Amino acid sequence: MSESISPDFEALLRRALAPVDPPAELAVRLESTLQEITELAADELEAWELSAMRDPRNWARPVAAIVLGGAAGTGLVLLRARRRAAARRRAPTGVLDAAERALREVFTEARRIAR
Repeated sequence: MSESISPDFEALLRRALAPVDPPAELAVRLESTLQEITELAADELEAWELSAMRDPRNWARPVAAIVLGGAAGTGLVLLRARRRAAARRRAPTGVLDAAERALREVFTEARRIAR
């Protein structure tokens, strides 16, 4: 009797937790934001003078630029490598082949950004 009254919780959870595709322009916006943060961090480091290194109070901005620029650069590398890998996706012959291709994509993109 209680079975006919109780809702189907599994079906409710399945509907509530169904994957949602992100907007199409999200990747483009994310990439441009990461690129902008990386460029701003590089500009900040270029403007920093080595003579200011003597005073530890002046270390916050360059350290923040290094951390944020590094994180944004890493995110940019991973985002571009993932997009390129998805565009050229083929059936991997094994786990090692897939891992090798993924690492190759990451290093290729890192070299491209470092130039």
